[in-house]
Amino acid sequence: MNTDPTPSIPFFNSDFRRYGAAIVAVVAALVARELLTPLLHGSLPYITLFPAVVFSALFCGVGPSVVTILIGLSGVRFWFITPVHSFSIPDMPQLTGIFVFLLVASVIAIVGEMHRRRTEVLWKLQRDLEVRVQERTAELETVNRSLGDLTGRLLHFQDEERRRIARELHDSVGQSLAALAMNLSSLGGDIERIAKAAGTVSDSVSLVDDVTKDIRTISYLLHPPLLDEAGLVSALRWYARGFSERSKIQVDLDLADDFERLPQDLEMAIFRLVQESLTNVHRHSGSPVAKIRITRSADEVRVEVEDQGKGIPVEKQSELLSLGTPGVGIRGMRERLRQLGGTLKITSEGNCGTKVLALLPTKTAGPRPVREASAAARA
Repeated sequence: MNTDPTPSIPFFNSDFRRYGAAIVAVVAALVARELLTPLLHGSLPYITLFPAVVFSALFCGVGPSVVTILIGLSGVRFWFITPVHSFSIPDMPQLTGIFVFLLVASVIAIVGEMHRRRTEVLWKLQRDLEVRVQERTAELETVNRSLGDLTGRLLHFQDEERRRIARELHDSVGQSLAALAMNLSSLGGDIERIAKAAGTVSDSVSLVDDVTKDIRTISYLLHPPLLDEAGLVSALRWYARGFSERSKIQVDLDLADDFERLPQDLEMAIFRLVQESLTNVHRHSGSPVAKIRITRSADEVRVEVEDQGKGIPVEKQSELLSLGTPGVGIRGMRERLRQLGGTLKITSEGNCGTKVLALLPTKTAGPRPVREASAAARA
């Protein structure tokens, strides 16, 4: 039964190879001693055996080391100790040499085996540590993937909730306010003779009209009906025009009229990307203009939003590049694109403005049919 630990070198992973390597080493040592005979004659007969013993002790184990010592001792006695080619009992000086060789070889074998076992323990610890690191890495990747999926689901539910709130605001509150406006207009005509009451009613009608417009704007910003009914081109033009009027920032939208419809998730991601980018331009850049360019190739959509503002501070750029703790808006943009297989890159150079570049792969599904833009008429 073999009690030696498994060697750390893969070649020596079986008894046959370990003993074979030890035998080859001792035979090579004897051949080397034979080649040195013209120089050494009968002196130092064991000189070439010590490297073979060291090799066996370090790499082959206790058993092969013992075999190396025995074969080496027998070979030296047969070929290099007088009388040669004989196994007769040597004289006292020769016995002393044999004893010294056995003593030194035994020490080498013991020390080599201790070193080999210590090396093997370290190797096993390293292997176990690598396995644990791989397991922890796999667990971390699984957690990150789950977190990304959860974020994607939250974004999807957010879009659905926005769509529902926008529909409720338009269909319920908007209709009630419209009816109230008609009632107040009728009442204002009936009491036209009373100037003060008529003025109050007129002011009330104006207030209701303003509230109606505000609710309609909020509803459209939450989820523009044009995005579902007329597509990305109409929705972005409507939003860019309204944003320009509200912020006094000139918006240059470069988007072809024949831009084909995309899958719903892709159009929603592009719209939210442009919406968030223009919001950041208004809040942070101080730029008087913003340029939007959207192009489409055979396999991807390219979205660029650029301004001429004060740019992003260097310390903030490092946060964006490290994917560490950017703002909620940028994190949401990046995660939304990641869910669709896209990428987001933000560059800024001093006071030369900021550029947002997004690349999204197009889906295999064909474009959706364009419905009538009834929302445009309602607007």
